[in-house]
Amino acid sequence: MKLDEAKNKYIQTWGSLATSWGINKTMAQVHALLLVSTKPLSAEEIMDTLQISRGNVNMNVRALIDWGIVSKEFVVGERKEFFIADKDIWELFKQITKERKKREIEPVLKVLEDLQKVDDSTEDGMQFKKVLSDLSSVTTKVNGMLETAIKADEHWLLSNFTKMIKK
Repeated sequence: MKLDEAKNKYIQTWGSLATSWGINKTMAQVHALLLVSTKPLSAEEIMDTLQISRGNVNMNVRALIDWGIVSKEFVVGERKEFFIADKDIWELFKQITKERKKREIEPVLKVLEDLQKVDDSTEDGMQFKKVLSDLSSVTTKVNGMLETAIKADEHWLLSNFTKMIKK
C-alpha cells in the first residue's frame, strides 16, 4: 500500500470510528488529516484533500481549536491561516479526556447532585434517591479515574495499567 493510500484510509477510518464516540465525522477527518500532515495546512489544502466546503473546514477547525488539539501556525510569507495538530498522542489523549470530562461527566454529576435534593420520603422517593446515589457514586469514581489519567505521567499510567491486566 502506498503512503498516500494509507493516509487516506486512516483519515476515512478515523472519521467513521469517531461517530461511534459521538464526534462529528468531518471533524475527526480534519483532525486525522492534520495529525498525519508533516506541515501546517491551510483551509484550502484541507478543503481540497477532504473534498469539503470552506464553511465545513472553518467550523470544524474552530471546534478542534476549542478542544485544544489543533492550533494556528504562522507561516512566513503567507497571509492565510495554517493549522497544525499536536502530534504528541499522549497529550492528545489527555486533552480529549479533559474536554470530555468537562463537557459530559461534570454536568451529569451536577444534575445528579441537584436531583438527590428531592423532598419525598415515600418508598418511590427513597428508591429514586438510592438509584441517584448509586449513579452518582459510579460517576464520581469515573470522574476521579479520568482526573488521574489527565494528571498522570505516561509511564505511571502504563505501568499501573499493566499491573491491572496481570492481576
